[in-house]
Amino acid sequence: MSKGTVVLAYSGGLDTSCILVWLKEQGYSVIAYLANIGQDEDFEAARKKAESLGATKVFIEDLRAEFVEDFIWPAIQANAVYEDRYLLGTAVARPCIGRRQVEIARREGAQFVSHGATGKGNDQIRFELTCYALYPEVKIIAPWRIPEFYNRFRGRKDLMEYAQQHGIPVPVTPKAPWSMDANLMHISYESGILENPKSHAPADLYLMTKNPEDAPSAPDVLEIEFKIGVPVKVTNVKEGISKDSPLDIFTYLNEIGGKHGVGRIDIVENRFIGMKSRGIYETPGGTILLNVHLDIEAFTMDKEVRRVKQGLGIKFSELVYNGFWYSPECDFVRHCIAMSQVNVEGKVQLSVFKGQVYILGRESPKSLYNEELVSMDVQGDYDPCDASGFIRINAVRLREYHRLQGFPSIKQ
Repeated sequence: MSKGTVVLAYSGGLDTSCILVWLKEQGYSVIAYLANIGQDEDFEAARKKAESLGATKVFIEDLRAEFVEDFIWPAIQANAVYEDRYLLGTAVARPCIGRRQVEIARREGAQFVSHGATGKGNDQIRFELTCYALYPEVKIIAPWRIPEFYNRFRGRKDLMEYAQQHGIPVPVTPKAPWSMDANLMHISYESGILENPKSHAPADLYLMTKNPEDAPSAPDVLEIEFKIGVPVKVTNVKEGISKDSPLDIFTYLNEIGGKHGVGRIDIVENRFIGMKSRGIYETPGGTILLNVHLDIEAFTMDKEVRRVKQGLGIKFSELVYNGFWYSPECDFVRHCIAMSQVNVEGKVQLSVFKGQVYILGRESPKSLYNEELVSMDVQGDYDPCDASGFIRINAVRLREYHRLQGFPSIKQ
């Protein structure tokens, strides 16, 4: 008799294939669920593999458009960057994948969901907080936290042996000496030989971007149009190519950024679970959009609103990294950020060249930039005499502070 139905987040790889068979051994009926979020994958081959391993149903869900519109776009509006460098490509994908997994579980009457995330990483938290938030009664099976599973499978060798014993097709090509996670927004690389933070990344590691040294010797000049803080059109000025759907815009920016080697970082970050980890990331389209959105935002947003919004962006980044996309506080922060984007509208011209994004110019019907007011050649509606009082008022605090300090030497 079946213990119940499990919806397994299935990748088609060795780990989740072994988990599928192991769950069946434990007496569960397994539904395999594959999310297409832009990774290079043979989904039909994965479907056949899951069916051959005994999955009662297989769902292959194309989530690319909703990934861009519902998850990447809010991250762009927020200028979301974790610890000043990481653009959150994996972190924003997990709530997208988890949301559909829960929808399938509810629709199919499944009491359980399962995943192949390890017990040391962030993804277990991101998946499970999403599932509990959207399906509070669900039970989660996390094999890499179950002693009878992780004691049995201590490494890839044990998984390979298990696969051979149970007729699970094993990879015929050697596994790269690192782990990789790919989606439409980025590719991340970690573990294996990369665990030594001093080791340089091998030249053949990068799959999404060219080495900037080998990038074309002529730039691509683009114009990106924004409304309410999200891109609505991208045009290649020289080639006359335009894209205007969210998925097409982001895919095209990945292509241009990848061609010019944009968006590579090699960092050590702080995992939510309490340890530091080394990660290498390629985020070409996201890096272009971060630079361009920062520019149009500064052009159209009030100074003090921008200062408040900057703090909200940092908070949003931490919440998303830690797995709290569906928390009430993240919902609140997203709404506040969305409100700040109402007037973030206009066009930015930029050049993409040899690993860099160069802003060339911008225009907006909602710009707060007053050319006459700021001009050194035109006085405009501004009396320079007012600056004297402004400076004296601001100096009161500084004078009093230094008077109490006994006028320290200028060297300080």
